[in-house]
Amino acid sequence: MQRLHLVFGGELVDPTKSTFKDVEDIHIVGIFPDYATAYDAWKAEAQRTVDNAHMRYFIAHLHRLRDEEAAASPTEELG
Repeated sequence: MQRLHLVFGGELVDPTKSTFKDVEDIHIVGIFPDYATAYDAWKAEAQRTVDNAHMRYFIAHLHRLRDEEAAASPTEELG
């Protein structure tokens, strides 16, 4: 089974929190087919922006956002 991951980031209001300064400026790096690929993309972006303490990148586990036990509509079925 494919486990999709989203890598995204942006400037935070406070580097100790996870609130974005401007959600319009969130950088969507991409959607990746597995954690290892997503991690590599996350690491590259994190290293690229290391000099800005307010910049943070995250990995969202998209496969965890869906309840696999709930019945799916035909438009949700991907495979």
